[in-house]
Order: sequence, then C-alpha cells, then structure tokens
Amino acid sequence: MDTQTTITLLTISVLLLSTVVVVILGIVIVILLKVRKITANFDVIMQNLNQASEWLTPAKVLGQIANLFRK
Repeated sequence: MDTQTTITLLTISVLLLSTVVVVILGIVIVILLKVRKITANFDVIMQNLNQASEWLTPAKVLGQIANLFRK
C-alpha cells in the first residue's frame, strides 16, 4: 500500500471514531438529564406520599373525628 493511502484511511478512521464518540457522549448526557428529571419527580411523589401517610394515621384520623364531636 502507498503511504498516502494509509494516511488517508487512518485520517478517515480517526474522524469516524471521533464522530461516534461525540454522538455517544451526547446520548449519555441526554439519558442522564432524563434520569435526573425522573428522580426529581420521584422525590416529589415520595414527599406527597409521606404527607398523605402522616395524615391518614389511625390516631390522627380518630383524633380529628373526636375533635369534630367535641366542638
């Protein structure tokens, strides 16, 4: 093979690999951003669930019912 042909093929290979690496990094960043958004939504859901479970404890519900009859 000619040296010029070898250099040209290596240059093309490097450019293709660089493009693939940039695309893969972009995909990874997009996936990480989506996972971050999902975890933020999950945190909000868990906080709401925690507040709801606190409000629905039997002692609290019975206490509120007792307060209604006392008034």
